[in-house]
Amino acid sequence: MLWVSIRSSVAVPNASAVNHDRIHAREPTHNRDRWSVGRVEAIGERDGHCVVTVRPEGDGDSVELTVTLAVRDLFVSRLDTDGAVESAVGERVWYRQRGG
Repeated sequence: MLWVSIRSSVAVPNASAVNHDRIHAREPTHNRDRWSVGRVEAIGERDGHCVVTVRPEGDGDSVELTVTLAVRDLFVSRLDTDGAVESAVGERVWYRQRGG
């Protein structure tokens, strides 16, 4: 008797996976037309991630961006502020939404 073992690689969606958005403290040098510009209204934490509320320039409702805490620390450190998270409120940022 011959036994054949077939291994299948199936991707199982992770219910806790988060689609992270993108945020920059400085104007991007690439694909500028794919980025939106706005001002930070608030920064908080939810479920171990950073939530940045941004008001788009011009008309529009505020958007919530979800990024990792490491990305938050990086973009805040690149702003022309004292480096504190709270001082990012009111600052101009560039962002792309990916979450859903």
